[in-house]
Parts: sequence; C-alpha cells; structure tokens
Amino acid sequence: MEKGAAMKPSQAEVSPLSCQLGPGTHFPGKEVLHGLNICTSGSATSCEECLLIHPKCAWCSKEDFGSLRSVTSRCDFKANLVRNGCGGEFESPVSSTQVLRSLPLSSKGSSPAGSDVIQMTPQEVTVNLRPGDKTTFQLQVRQVEDYPVDLYYLMDLSLSMKDDLDNIRSLGTKLAEEMRKLTSNFRLGFGSFVDKNISPFSYTAPRYQTNPCIGYKLFPNCVPSFGFRHLLPLTDRVDSFNEEVRKQRVSRNRDAPEGGFDAVLQAAVCKEKIGWRKDALHLLVFTTDDVPHIALDGKLGGLVQPHDGQCHLNEANEYTASNQMDYPSLALLGEKLAENNINLIFAVTKNHYMLYKSIRSKVELSVWDQPEDINLFFTATCQDGVSYPGQRKCEGLKIGDTASFEVSVEARSCPGKHAQPMFTLRPVGFRDSLEVGVTYDCRCSCSAGLEPDSARCSGNGTYVCGLCECNPSYLGTRCECQEGESQSGYQNLCREAEGKPLCSGRGQCSCNQCACFESEFGKIYGPFCECDNFSCARNKGVLCSGHGDCHCGECKCHAGYIGDNCNCSTDISTCQARDGQICSDRGHCVCGQCQCTEPGAFGETCEKCPTCLDACSTKRDCVECLLLHSGSSADNQTCQNLCKDEVITRVDTIVKDDQEAVLCFYKTAKDCVMMFTYAELPSGKSNLTVLREPECGTAPNAMTILLAVVGSIILIGLALLAIWKLLVTIHDRREFAKFQSERSRARYEMASNPLYRKPISTHTVDFTFNKFNKSYNGTVD
Repeated sequence: MEKGAAMKPSQAEVSPLSCQLGPGTHFPGKEVLHGLNICTSGSATSCEECLLIHPKCAWCSKEDFGSLRSVTSRCDFKANLVRNGCGGEFESPVSSTQVLRSLPLSSKGSSPAGSDVIQMTPQEVTVNLRPGDKTTFQLQVRQVEDYPVDLYYLMDLSLSMKDDLDNIRSLGTKLAEEMRKLTSNFRLGFGSFVDKNISPFSYTAPRYQTNPCIGYKLFPNCVPSFGFRHLLPLTDRVDSFNEEVRKQRVSRNRDAPEGGFDAVLQAAVCKEKIGWRKDALHLLVFTTDDVPHIALDGKLGGLVQPHDGQCHLNEANEYTASNQMDYPSLALLGEKLAENNINLIFAVTKNHYMLYKSIRSKVELSVWDQPEDINLFFTATCQDGVSYPGQRKCEGLKIGDTASFEVSVEARSCPGKHAQPMFTLRPVGFRDSLEVGVTYDCRCSCSAGLEPDSARCSGNGTYVCGLCECNPSYLGTRCECQEGESQSGYQNLCREAEGKPLCSGRGQCSCNQCACFESEFGKIYGPFCECDNFSCARNKGVLCSGHGDCHCGECKCHAGYIGDNCNCSTDISTCQARDGQICSDRGHCVCGQCQCTEPGAFGETCEKCPTCLDACSTKRDCVECLLLHSGSSADNQTCQNLCKDEVITRVDTIVKDDQEAVLCFYKTAKDCVMMFTYAELPSGKSNLTVLREPECGTAPNAMTILLAVVGSIILIGLALLAIWKLLVTIHDRREFAKFQSERSRARYEMASNPLYRKPISTHTVDFTFNKFNKSYNGTVD
C-alpha cells in the first residue's frame, strides 16, 4: 500500500467580493453593466477606498471632473468615467505576473556533470495583486527519464517477522535488477527497528536483557530489543545490502504494535547519515506486519516529552532518544517527510518496483506557507489534453510525460504596509519547487502628488487625487465655506419655493448651491435637483417605450414616435394592405395600427369584411356582361372596358383550390345562381374563374304539390284513427281482465242468490206474567 507524506495543502476559496454585486449584475468584456452600480453605491471617499470595493472600479483623478451643480462620483466603472468626461486620468490597477526565473525542463535524469536536473518550470515568479483581481500563470512538471532513485529499506525485526527476514535475504539483487530497468542511477540503504526498550512495550526484566526470547519454545534465542538502527547508508553496491540483510537477527517485544514511526522519522531527518542525495527521488520502504505506535502511546511508559523532530543517531547509528521522548505524531511525521521530499511506502517484501512505477505515474502539487489573505485556484491539464478545473494533480503519467497546471492567485484584502509574503508550490516527492513572491497594489499613484494647503482648495485643504480634503472647520468642494457662518440665507437659495425641501430632498445645499445626489436609477439635475432622467412614463416597464429620452419628467420622443410614453409610431407602412391602400380604405392608421371604421371590417389591415361592398360586387358587372349579356352592359366594347383589368378563365365547375381566391355568387334576373372566384395577381390584375353557364333550377309542378298535400293529410288522418282504435282496444281488454279477476274471488255457491230473503220472519220476545198465582216464562210466536 502506498501512503504519501502529509503536506500542508491549501484549498481554494471563493472571494467574498464576487458576492457583493447582487442578482442581475455582471461584468462583460466591455464593462457595460446593468442593475446596481456597486462602485457608486460603495460611497468611496478616497482612491484607495474605491480600489477595495471591486476590481472593476476605477477612480477619476481629473481636477475638473463632474459638474458644480451635481455630485458626480469619482469611483465608477471605467466606461462610465470616460463617458462622464474623465478622459484617461483615472486609477485602475490590475493584477499582473512576472516570471523571474524559468529554466527549461530536462529530458533525462543523467545530465552532464555540473548541471541540475529540472523537472519543474518556472522556478521563480512574482505576482502583483489588486484585491479581488485574479492573475494567472502556467507551470509544467515532467518526470524525466533515468532520474536518480534512493531507496531506503526500513524493516521490522520483531519476532513475528522471522519468516519475512528469510525471504528478503536476496532482496537487494532482485530490487536492483528491476529498478535498473527504470533508471541507471539506483542506490539502496537498510535500517531496522523493533520498539522502545521500556515497559510495557518490551520485556525489561533482568533475565530478558540479553535474550528476550528466553522461555519461548518456538524460538528460544534472539537479540536484545532496540528502537532503531541505521545499518547501511545508501549505496549502489547491492552485495553490501544483501550481506547486511543476512547478518540480521530478529528480536522480541511485548505488545503487538511496533515502534516503526520512530524509525521513519529518524530515516527522514538524518539526511547526512542516511545519504539522501539532493538530485534524486527519495523512497522510504516501510515493511512491518502490524500497526505502529503513535503519539501519546509513550505515556504508558512514562514518556511525556513530545518528539522534537530532530535527528538523534549516535556514532554507532543507533537511536538514542528512544527511551526519552514519546512517539512522533502523524502531523510531525508528514511534515518532515514532505520537507525532505520523501515518499513513504507501506509495503510487503516483494514487487517494490511496481510501487515505484505507481509513484512515478502521478504528479500532485502541494502549497507551502500560503498567506491567509491569498486564494489559489488550480486547473490541471494532463496527458489527455483535457482541462480539469479545481484539480491539482495528474495520474496515469508515463516517464517523460509533462503535466501542465494553471494557477490563479487572488488577494482578498490589503495587508499592512511593506508586506511582501512568499509561498511555495512543490510537486509531492520532488525536490523542485516554484517560489512565488507577492506584492500588493493597494495605493493609487496619484496619492504620491498630494498638495497641502493647495490653492485648488482655496488654501484651506489638501489636494489629492482630484479631491480637496478640507482642513478642520472648512466645507465645500473647494473648501470655500467655513463652519459657523450664517447658513440660513444660503439655504433659502437652495429651495425651489417657500416651504419646499432643500434641493427637492435629492441634493445637498453647499455654499448656496445644490449639489444633486447620484442615483442608481439615473441622473438627478436642475438648479434645485428637481429634474431627473428616470421619472417618465413607461410602456411595459420600458422608459419612454425605448423611443425617447426622459427629461425632467417628460418623454422627448425620437423622430417617428409620438405620445406621452412615445409608444405611438407615425409610420403608416404597417397599415398598408396588399392592394396598396391604407387599411384597405376601411379605417384609419393610428400609431402604426389600423382602426377599422367600416361596419363589419376586421383584420390587421381591415382586409376582411363580409358585409362590405367588396370585389364580388365590383366584379359582377364584368361577369354579367361577358356571360349573360344583360343589364346596361350589352355591347362588347362596354364589356372590354369593364373587364380591362381582369384575366378571365371559364370552367364548368368551380373548384376553390387557391386559398387566397375569394368565392363569389349572386342571383340573376332569371333566378339562376352565378358563381365565380377571383384572386389578385402580382401584375395588379385580377384572375377571374367563371362558370360557363349559371346554375338554374326548374319551376315546381302545382298538381304534384296539391296531390302531395292531400295525400299527406289522408295519411295523417288514417294514422290518427288507427292510434285511437288501438287505445280503445287496450282499455277494454284491461276492464274485462279486471272483471274476471273479481269474479274468481267470489265465495258464494252458484245455486243460491245472496239477495233473496224468506217471506216468513220469526221474532222472539222475552216476557213474565202471573196467572193463577203462577209465574210463566214463555215465548209468543
């Protein structure tokens, strides 16, 4: 696995200046702006304040700029200043770039003696920055062929690495063979590490001091624990590397993590002892089988002093501060690796040359010491020729390929005086770098020519950049008025009428004159600031319809337009019909549009009118003269006069295949229907298509009509009679069915009459009498 050294990269930021414009405001190439004018709305009172508002703002230093009757802002866009009469006397610096040193890129790493290998150009640049204004420069990076390589092999010699140690005893020969396929200038070095020789990281009991593997049955003999040993400086003698590896024996520590980061830091900062060459690619191969200890782990062993990032190798090339300082932090480790251009590789014990290829196939820019008020923007152009905005690295490169980068620099503000910071751009893992010096263009050149107590300021102020900075107690554009003088008389001269506000509320009364304010919407002017060029009538939101100039609340229309808002055109060409007549002679042309006056007329040029006396009527005399020979036009000479502008075509059937042709028909004296069509020709004549004979119908037969009427009456009578008979039959049948139903429900016998009564009737009377002292109860019939 590959792990690049930690850098101090900076990320591009968006300038807040670009957010001050608000919606609808932009900066095209010719500085014609719409919407809010950020320069004039910034209320800058000096040239330096104007330059800070926006990079497109300029300051006019001309003495007699503007008018005494209006307050004209000296801070505006250049186009506006020139239009207002500033000429070329304005301050508007722009950011710029100057290349101080640019040596060409080398093609090979094995260059002649005494010459440096150049993998990055240019080498030194200075930028002069106006806040908010970007400047851009190009840089190129090339990984040259046959570039020198220094590879330092750092190996974990803890007991768990015993098997791997056996595998790498011939590693030097294999590495050299593979790396020479890529470069002819290759050197190898070797170092080893275990862990801090204190508890709880190692075995510290007296019996483990000489052999920490005592009592370990699988491997009873090993060397004492140590932090880091530098065993072989970088050399091109591969046999020395193999011999040194064969001498190594493993040791034993107590916990699983190792002290590898101590060794990595010493290998990075002890440049002289390791033998890192200045003009070489530095590779540090870190081989281990477990995670390393990091900062604050040392507190478990009582080590509270942070690592100082310095070299602590003694004459025997052993790390002497192992038991004195804590493990290094990742940030410190990354900083030292980047500072010394070392590529750290976490790897196993084979295929190292493939990792070298991977490192050499990528170019990535890092930024060092970037000032806080500087924004950087990168665009990478890689081998495919495509630009990648916001990217500062290229991958998939081959040896000898060139990667290009466009770097834009922008200052957000102006620092203190005499600030000239620098920052560095450096490809990760390269020794080459680009030094960028920064200067700030925050002062106006006109400020150098200030005039104290200048006559231009009535001797009462300092003249600088076209303005008077009045001394205390003095006022006015030329410091001509003094505070404390009676101002009431002056103020009355600034009123249009008694009771009205000073300068119409749109200006400042200074020394009995109105100085009108500037407005974002237009110009305010007049002796009392009573006029402007934006308070006129509008049409669809457009001032004076875009066909006039607004002057003191009234639209002054351009030629060809009239009306309160200049929306009425005097051009009548748009009202001209096809026949050349204005509004087809059926209306009036008003403001370029036809207003039809003929009843029933309509259309853009009143060309449509079904109820009007149109061409059908005017053509009728010609058609009747030629075909029917009736009316007053009987002779041929008369017909020729009537039809002199007509092209006549006679047909048996009218087919209206021409959409522009008009179909006409009328009833003749013989009650026939005559049909024809006409169409206007480009020559000015009319094309008449006429039936050969009018369509005449025959008179109806009176007897047939009479018989038809009588027959219809009879049929209707028969139909009504049949319907009546049908209804009566239906009613009778319903009544008979009802009778049958009631009869079936009767319960008496057919032999007896329910209405018959017997002639004899029997009555029973209850009575009581006494006869012969006897009582009788009886019945009398």
